[in-house]
Amino acid sequence: MTAALDFVSLGALVHRLDPGLVPFRKATGCQIHVSGGEFNCAANLSDCFGLRTAIVTAMVDYPVGDLIAERVRAMGVQPFYRRFKHNGVTGPNMAAVYSDRGQGVRPPVVFYNRSNEAAAQLRPGDFDWNAIFAGGVRWFHSGGIFAALSETTSELIVEGMKAAKAAGATLSFDLNYREKLWSVRGGQGRAQAVLGQIVELADVLVGNEEDLQKGLGLRGPEVAARSKLDPSAFLAMIDSVTGRYPKLRVVATTLREVHSTNRHTWGAVAWIEGKACVAPTCDLEILDRVGGGDGFAAGLFYGLLTGEPPEECVKLGWAHGALLTTFPGDTTMATLDQVRNFARGGSARIQR
Repeated sequence: MTAALDFVSLGALVHRLDPGLVPFRKATGCQIHVSGGEFNCAANLSDCFGLRTAIVTAMVDYPVGDLIAERVRAMGVQPFYRRFKHNGVTGPNMAAVYSDRGQGVRPPVVFYNRSNEAAAQLRPGDFDWNAIFAGGVRWFHSGGIFAALSETTSELIVEGMKAAKAAGATLSFDLNYREKLWSVRGGQGRAQAVLGQIVELADVLVGNEEDLQKGLGLRGPEVAARSKLDPSAFLAMIDSVTGRYPKLRVVATTLREVHSTNRHTWGAVAWIEGKACVAPTCDLEILDRVGGGDGFAAGLFYGLLTGEPPEECVKLGWAHGALLTTFPGDTTMATLDQVRNFARGGSARIQR
């Protein structure tokens, strides 16, 4: 299929304030990363994988919005904004995420300020989907973080998915269950009602065993996994996932064993068109773990979009997610050659 856009994401843009190794309560300075689970996938697929991508989202006309919009342009992502005016005092705002990296036995800490967030005010009818998809679209993506922001954002996801499906796109959704976000929207019960309605439309689902249980209300397997890297517990849930959501063609997740903040063992698993595919495992020395899951999703989507064999799709996602944890920030700095080399079993030996 030839299309003007390979990949379109619908979600919220945020800026993450990162003091590095210093806890926020003692911070005297920080880096600013532009992020958003949905945006991260679009940025990764553009910058590393060379696809034509877009983000559909809210933008506020004030300096923080300008900073975020600059990073969207730098990553080669085409924006479709609904613009809001800032009143100079209370907003509406571009959301802020605060996240120190932790060190050793001290874990990373993430908290939010999403007060009067512009993206939460998005609703059906805000975007002209026919115009956005006029040149064709191959893939449409959204996620559970955006769905959790308000009643209207989840309704907008459904509207966007239906329009994208009518335009011939594959539909993907990342459950990304965040207890802190859903706690102000009615908790798990509300999450399951909202997310279940969205997943009914999806072709591709990303989410781990906990996401499937808490976000969709699916029962876990009778037998626990031997370790966090054992794919058996996840694969044991596939029948119940596909039984409830028969349109799904792909269900995938990362596998992670956390030994310390800076040392993880990393794997991935996917069910693709009835076939279980398990990536290798590797030990990671983590610089910044935020965005690793979105890195996996982007590599997986790239493989599916380009017709790679199922096992290679999972390896590309696994390799790109692993590499992303070696960079500061939430979006990629990897090249496609680096991803393919690592997926083939490449090492960290110096490249001359």
